[in-house]
Amino acid sequence: MDVDDDYDEGRSPASSRSLRSVVDALFAGARRGGTGLLDLLLPPVCVACRRPVERAHGLCATCWSGLAQIERPYCDRLGIPFGYDIGEGALSAQAIADPPVFDRARAAVLFEGAARDLVHALKYRDRTEVAKLMGRMTARAGRDLLGDADVLVPMPLHRHRLWTRKFNQAVLLADEVGRLAEVAVAPEVLLRIRPTRPQVGLGEAERIANVRGAFRVPAARRGAVEGRAVVLVDDVLTTGATAAAATRALKRAGAARVDVLTFARVAAGGPLAI
Repeated sequence: MDVDDDYDEGRSPASSRSLRSVVDALFAGARRGGTGLLDLLLPPVCVACRRPVERAHGLCATCWSGLAQIERPYCDRLGIPFGYDIGEGALSAQAIADPPVFDRARAAVLFEGAARDLVHALKYRDRTEVAKLMGRMTARAGRDLLGDADVLVPMPLHRHRLWTRKFNQAVLLADEVGRLAEVAVAPEVLLRIRPTRPQVGLGEAERIANVRGAFRVPAARRGAVEGRAVVLVDDVLTTGATAAAATRALKRAGAARVDVLTFARVAAGGPLAI
């Protein structure tokens, strides 16, 4: 998919923008249902700043330029971007000193600026249409993982949090990635079996303890991952503690390999607040 599919030069009629905001509130349910009704009624808008644009589910040029996209060269294990090319298959100091439980990690962008706004819009403001753009970018970033993947497993929410939020953003992302990459999505394979504290504000050791033993693959679902290459999908990778705990559960269930694919990742030494 061309980069141009995700951004647009944009237009700025104030009346269209104002009318759009009113209709957004009236048709929030329709948007969650994926009907596309708003795009038929009114011109599409930038999914980040809401300025009118030419194509639906994309970004204006200003917001697109505000994304810190992760491109090669980067660490082959952790996907951490390098400042310069040090050779194919190179590993970061972090990957060498503390190898992750999962096999590889990839992300589309750094978790800052416009990327943070997109994650918050999806996660906390019910802007489920944002998942289309995020999913497209995530699929592109994970092409080397998806080429030989057998199944996508979204990072699960505990049932209490799912009841409160009404949807799991990781499932929305995985559905879009799976559609584009033609890889099956298995949202019921991995369960979060106990509630955990939000990871925001916790130190690394606290994050590890918080999610230890929080995930399980039911015996009846083991066949979906046993001996297979699994890609674990989530919105943001921070310290990797949650991804590691989920990976352990998948590998205990017999997964041959577990890679982690997210829309965004926190830069080494960057802020963890999500």
